[in-house]
Formats: sequence, structure tokens, C-alpha cells
Amino acid sequence: MDKKRFLGTIYGQAIGDALGLGTEFLSKAQIAQYYPEGLSEYSQIVQDDHRCRWRQGAWTDDTDMMICILDSLIHNEGKVDLFHIAKKFKDWFNGNPLGIGNHTFKVLCMEDYTKDPIKAAEIIWTLYRKKSAANGGVMRTSVVGLIKDDIEVHAKDICRLTHPDTRCIGSSVIVSLIIHELVYNNTELSYNDILCIADKYDERIREYVTLAYEANDTDQLVLEGLEQGYTLKTLGAALWAYWHCDSFEEGLLKIVNAGGDADTNAAVACSMLGAKYGSNNIPQKYLSELNNIDMLSDKIELLYSFYKD
Repeated sequence: MDKKRFLGTIYGQAIGDALGLGTEFLSKAQIAQYYPEGLSEYSQIVQDDHRCRWRQGAWTDDTDMMICILDSLIHNEGKVDLFHIAKKFKDWFNGNPLGIGNHTFKVLCMEDYTKDPIKAAEIIWTLYRKKSAANGGVMRTSVVGLIKDDIEVHAKDICRLTHPDTRCIGSSVIVSLIIHELVYNNTELSYNDILCIADKYDERIREYVTLAYEANDTDQLVLEGLEQGYTLKTLGAALWAYWHCDSFEEGLLKIVNAGGDADTNAAVACSMLGAKYGSNNIPQKYLSELNNIDMLSDKIELLYSFYKD
């Protein structure tokens, strides 16, 4: 296992989330207006009614929920306990967090959620005629890729705690397996590898994987607009960065400045880029200016201690 890739995964997620907040829900035209030279620093983030609720360099609900999983893994000495993770989600929810997604909100609102979280998620999904496939599952799955064994099973089960749609599950499995192979085996999953995984879960995933592989730039991904927040849009953004960006910072800035659900897109993309390029290739300014970096570093080191050889 490569420790720098391990650290890079979690740092990457938090950085992408924190900088992506600056363009979350903005169109490309609005980004050009607010950030004429592009957004590249936490200190540039415009303080409108949405963004002023967070401190400079703070991450959002994406990384909050990832940390719920991370904390549960630490509590259980690296082992997965789905009910304990669900309790962590519920405790976090009860603290009235900022920025929580609509689908996740409805699931965690259920009074008996912690008794049978997977059933609760299925009930909400069914109420919406099984059409909801938001990115709330894939946004937190980076840490699942760091677990030592049975990644596909764990990624599937942890996603289903809130998001049972097969598009959500497939997205989470793909991201988790990409990270795991990079961290543990120094191996990059190929386009064909990822298509094979996609086809196991939902035929609709293939289109977004192929677009990410073939697109020349983020404009072709159309990350702004009606489908922002869709799990396959976020997966596509992350895969595009994974395949087409030659450094962590290039991928971070390309995805952040593409707009749409930018904090989630960048959180997922940069967790993969952090695993690909390692923490030593993340520019120091993004780490040193990240809010709560010391707390996050302590947690990563604890988790690493359970999995190192």
C-alpha cells in the first residue's frame, strides 16, 4: 500500500469539496462574472447568500458524510459496521448540517432510520417512483476505497444506506475500486475495466463512462444545467479528470471551473486524483489553508494504522 496515495485520497476529497463550493450551482457564465481569471484559491470564493455560511477553506456535506464513514471505521478498528455508519449519519444529520442534499435529507428524516437504514432508503426511493439517482452516495465513497478487502461489497452496501438506485451503487463501486487499485496495487483501471464494472450494475452508466473517456474538455460533459446533482454526471466528471488531467491541480481547477454541482464533482474527482498522484503532488497551499486540516490529518493517520502492512 502506498501511504502518499492513501493520504492523497482523503486530502483530495476535502480540497475538491472546499474549493468547489466557490462555483457550486453556478453556470459557466456566472463563473466568468464572479471569477474572471478562474477560481483557484479559497480566498477568492464569493460571499453570496449560499457560500457565506461556510468558513474560508471549509468543506461541505460531501466530506462531512465521508468523515462519518471514516470515524466509524476508526471506531471499529478498520472493520465495516453498517448500522454504526448509519448511526453516524443520523447523529450528523441531527446536528442540522449545512448543504445536505434533498434525497439524503428525506432518508435521514425517517424516525426509525437507524433500525433498518437500507429499508428506509428503499421506502424514500420508491416514493419517488424509483427515479432518484442523486450523487449523495458517490460523494462520500472515497474512504471506502481505502478499506483493505471486499471493496465492491462494502461500496455497494454503504451506498445503499441512503441511495439504492443501481446507478448510484454502480457509481460508488467504480470510484471505490479505482481508488483501491491505485492505493493498494499501484494499478490504474482501464476504460474497458470500468465498462465491465458499469455493465454489472446499470446499462445507463456506460454512456457517461464513454463520454468521459472521449470528451476533449469539460464543456462536452455539460456539468451545469438540469442534471447537476445526478450521480452519473458526477461520475463522468471524475472519470474525465482521472483520464485527461496530468496533475492534481489541473484536474481540480478544470472541474471546479466547469460549474454545476462543483463541490461534489470536484470532491469525487480529486479523491481519485489524490490517489493517482499522491499527497506529495498536492500543492501545499490547498492543504495549509484547508479548514480543520489538523483534525483531518489525525483521522487519516489513525485509519492508516489499521490497514498498513
